Amino acid sequence: GGGQEMGRRAGTENLIGIAGFAAAATAAARDLADGVWDQVAELRNILEQALSAQEFETISVGNSVERLPNTLCMIAPGWKGETQVMAMDLAGFAISAGSACSSGKVRASRVLRAMGFDEGLAAQAIRLRRQFLQHRRIFRQHRGMHQVQRHPPAFREGRSQLRRRNGRRGEIRAADHACGL
Repeated sequence: GGGQEMGRRAGTENLIGIAGFAAAATAAARDLADGVWDQVAELRNILEQALSAQEFETISVGNSVERLPNTLCMIAPGWKGETQVMAMDLAGFAISAGSACSSGKVRASRVLRAMGFDEGLAAQAIRLRRQFLQHRRIFRQHRGMHQVQRHPPAFREGRSQLRRRNGRRGEIRAADHACGL
């Protein structure tokens, strides 16, 4: 193609991409107007409360400020993020650790560090998105609430397995906590 658009982009416009973006923007506006994201935030809050109510300590990141309705960031002190990802994957849940844009990298989120969490706690953070906190089709099928209800017992069992593996029923070894395990 030639040097259209003052040399910034050669070729023709991506009409299919433009039409797709317009359809996505229309659907997003409809979801906002229908209160879908308020329902999603309610599911997130129910899950957050259920995880926080367990006997194991959890820290809910950002719960005192406005945040995305479909994302929950939790820190489980003493349980390394990547180990949580593996345990929850085996239980049938897709969660992630680290920052959203660092796929495949195992390091603490710089954002959590900037928020004042130390390296150890930041490395123990997980993000829960989408499969729990989905869009209106899931609300119709009541799967969103089912997923929210299934997650805390699976989380508790994963945490209990770690404690049994460490030979302690009530506490995670101090060395493991310091190392982020």
